[in-house]
Amino acid sequence: MKQKIVLGVQMNCQKCRRKALEVVAETDGVCFLGLEGENKEKVVVIGDGVDAARLACRLRKKVGYTDIISVAPADN
Repeated sequence: MKQKIVLGVQMNCQKCRRKALEVVAETDGVCFLGLEGENKEKVVVIGDGVDAARLACRLRKKVGYTDIISVAPADN
């Protein structure tokens, strides 16, 4: 089942945004990823079998403070 995960990530520069997107893109099961929000501070991930907690942990290690905002079934 596909799910939509929205993560709030503290990204202060373009390099941080690129690193966050690279970390998410390397995760198995990701079909779509993008940035949302006024300051592009939210990472949106749509995928099948993606573990939100593990993804947030990886982003915390590689980029910085990360918060899980929502996990919901993806609209087709």
